[in-house]
Formats: sequence, C-alpha cells, structure tokens
Amino acid sequence: MKVHTLAELKAFKRAMAERAAAEAQRREAERLAALRHEREHRLFELAVGPVQRMPHRGRIEPRPVPVDPVPLQRQRDEASVMREALSDEFDVETLLHTDELLSYRRPGLGPEIVRKLREGRWSIQRQIDLHGLRTDEAREALGRFIREAHLAGLRCVRVVHGKGLGSPGRTPVLKNRVLRWLVQKKEVIAFVQARPAEGGAGALVVLLRSG
Repeated sequence: MKVHTLAELKAFKRAMAERAAAEAQRREAERLAALRHEREHRLFELAVGPVQRMPHRGRIEPRPVPVDPVPLQRQRDEASVMREALSDEFDVETLLHTDELLSYRRPGLGPEIVRKLREGRWSIQRQIDLHGLRTDEAREALGRFIREAHLAGLRCVRVVHGKGLGSPGRTPVLKNRVLRWLVQKKEVIAFVQARPAEGGAGALVVLLRSG
C-alpha cells in the first residue's frame, strides 16, 4: 500500500494498530479459554481420579431408522365417514328384486347382469365374514372391505352375513342391514343371494364396478 499524504499515513498506522489490538485480544481470549479448560480438567481429575480414554474397538453406532407415523386421525376420520355414509334407515325394499332369489342391480343395468352373476360367470376373488360382529363393527368392516376390494381392481366378492338363526326371533337382522349398506355403496353395481355351495341364504355374491 502506497502512502502519498500525511493523513493517509496516520490512517494506515491507526488501522494497523487496531488490527494488532484485535489480534492481541483474540490471542488473550484463546489463552484464557485454554486455562479455563485446563482448570476444569484438573478439578474433574481431583474429583474422580485419573481418567483414561477407552480404546476404540471399531464399534459402529446404529443409526435410528425413522418410523412412519401411524395416521390415527385419518383412520378415525375414515371410520367416522363410514358410519355416516351407510345408513340403517335407508329404504332398500323398492330397489330389491323380490324374485325366487333375492337380487339387486343398479338402474340402467339389464337383467342379464344378475343372471350371469347367479351363474358364476365371475369368479369370487375375495370374501368377508361378518359373523359375530356388532352392528357398528360390521358396518365399518363391510365399507372398508368393499372400498379396498374396488381399489385392488376386484370385480366379484362374497359377503357372508349369516342366516340369523342365532338372533332373537330367528330374524336375520344383520342380513337386512347388509342389504341396505351394499345398495348405498357406489362401488356396488349388483348382488345376488349366493348359490347353496357358496353360502346360500347366509351370503351374497357382489359385483363391483370396474375402474
């Protein structure tokens, strides 16, 4: 750096002095920190005795594997939606075909759908057994089963509801509610009473819409 005037010389000396003072202050701070560390180390040794670093044996500390949080709130919300979406008061009688074997098909579908379903043209790909479940449990289980089967691309499933022989008055309470629930599911386009080999009056064969 070239100095041309007396003022520049004074400014240069002042800057150099400030830099030297800052450097001296930094070194003094480091010295005091080292002294403090040494004093604390000695106090620790006086308190617990001499210490020795343990030899390194090549141990590798395991890394924690992050666990995906359980979406409890979403599950509760879905269960709540299921309860609200499937009503026990839904009037299903006018939608059922009261032929020799109970059946249902969505408006716009021809009777051949029901006929083919009864003939077993679609193989049963999955089933759910609702025996022993309380009403709320059966409603949620059935709604979840239908939704998941449709998402999996399944077309034909069986719902076992029982014949109601163990119910008071031998009335098929669960069967009647299952009929109401299935009609309300948008994934369901038709169902028929199962053939004797598939459960007869204690089960339904359900056809789901594609896509």
